[in-house]
Amino acid sequence: MTEKLQNEVKSFNPIRTLIAIIVTIAVAYVLAYTLVPAENLEAEDGNLGIWACVPAVFLVVYIFATKRVLEGLILGSVVGLIFAAPATNVIGSFSTTATEVMMDEDTGWLILVCGLMGSIIKLIEVTGGAQAFGDWASKKAKSREATLMWTYILGCVIFIDDYLNSMTIGSCMKKLTDKHKVSRELLSYVTSSTAAPLCALIPISTWAIFAGRIMVANGYGVDGKEIQSFVHTIPFSFYAWAAAILVPLVIWHVVPIFGPMKKAEERAMSGGPLAPPGSEKIDLNAGDVELKGEPKLYNLLIPILGMIFFTIIFDLDMQYGVIATMALCFILFVGQKLVTAEEFWDYSVEGIKNMILPLMLMVLAYIFAAVNDQIGFTRFIIDIAVENASPQLLPVLIFLLLAVTEFITGTNWGMYIIALPIVIPICMGTGIPVALGCGAVISAGVLGSHCCFYSDCTVITSSATGCDNFAHAWTQMPFGLLAGVVAAIGYLICGFVMV
Repeated sequence: MTEKLQNEVKSFNPIRTLIAIIVTIAVAYVLAYTLVPAENLEAEDGNLGIWACVPAVFLVVYIFATKRVLEGLILGSVVGLIFAAPATNVIGSFSTTATEVMMDEDTGWLILVCGLMGSIIKLIEVTGGAQAFGDWASKKAKSREATLMWTYILGCVIFIDDYLNSMTIGSCMKKLTDKHKVSRELLSYVTSSTAAPLCALIPISTWAIFAGRIMVANGYGVDGKEIQSFVHTIPFSFYAWAAAILVPLVIWHVVPIFGPMKKAEERAMSGGPLAPPGSEKIDLNAGDVELKGEPKLYNLLIPILGMIFFTIIFDLDMQYGVIATMALCFILFVGQKLVTAEEFWDYSVEGIKNMILPLMLMVLAYIFAAVNDQIGFTRFIIDIAVENASPQLLPVLIFLLLAVTEFITGTNWGMYIIALPIVIPICMGTGIPVALGCGAVISAGVLGSHCCFYSDCTVITSSATGCDNFAHAWTQMPFGLLAGVVAAIGYLICGFVMV
């Protein structure tokens, strides 16, 4: 156990934590039984009205106060389940919800894809592919700014999927940015801002297929033309545009580094630790690595290009892509005698083990999102916008309110499943261009996941760059909000011009 982990254990107060848990559950029961109207608790649609916001508010306050995300997600889920059915055994309800989430196809996809990507990254690392890439990139990038620009450019090139983007770029560029004393928080920001935003802007991506299918299923577009439906939203994905354009402006100091990120950079440049405290828990590449053979660049390029190729030919399904890439890695690395067959699987398992904490965070976020769905949180937020705003204001309100929703639930694709089927009919009924409304929903998902402490975007980037996920989200948030303001202005203007 490292010294930092030992210090964290010493600072953990079990009695204080136990008291906080007991008080939280007791207050939740009191509120559910005494203040929530009975008709809301008995509603078939699960809509608690304003009370659906209580678990969300609790979670945000708890995480900001304690910086303990895992506990916050579990307690937030418990509070939501108490509100959903206070007379029901809450432990049984949590167990049932967790089982349903774990049995869900999307959760299985997440575990399989992220676990095997952890294996692929580990294999590339031990066979010298990542080291060879760092050596090559160091000849091209002679300064901090050039190093970060190469990170940005490579992120723009690997646009097929945000997971692939973050894990590849973060893992490969970390040693080079460390050499130039770039804080892990800044590296995480640059990496994250070329992942989801680019996937929301380029139609040949997993995001395009996913969002396009939901739009077609709900009456916008025709079967077989999912990509075409998604393409119509690209001009209106204002947050994705703003976030992607902001990065080089920050790198070249056109937009100055400010807020918590400034403190992180000052810490790194003054000779302090490059990574914030607690980062070793989530770091995908933590610890020293003994290379197997001489570093060769093709030991990185072949697996990554292979993954992109396989993902494309298998209808942009990353699950097929990573499985096929694992087979390719076996042939490539065992064929070169860099590792034996036994070592190949040992390193593969080690790579999966490195993903345990990120996967726990994402699964707990899925559970919390499922609980929020039970109590009608997202539906309530959308109803507020529809009932209290003119059609001209709806695009900006949809963007802002759903961004807050995504920040709290942490599952952008999960939010799309709920929000797009609601927003599309609203747009058709009020005269709002459907592409504008869908663009606002997609942008809201990107903004919310960028700022969320436990979203898949944040967790995957943090694990790849070796940066504590809370520190990553906290330092990135001011830049996300800046791009969010730009996007909100765009939706406000479009609302009055196009509606």
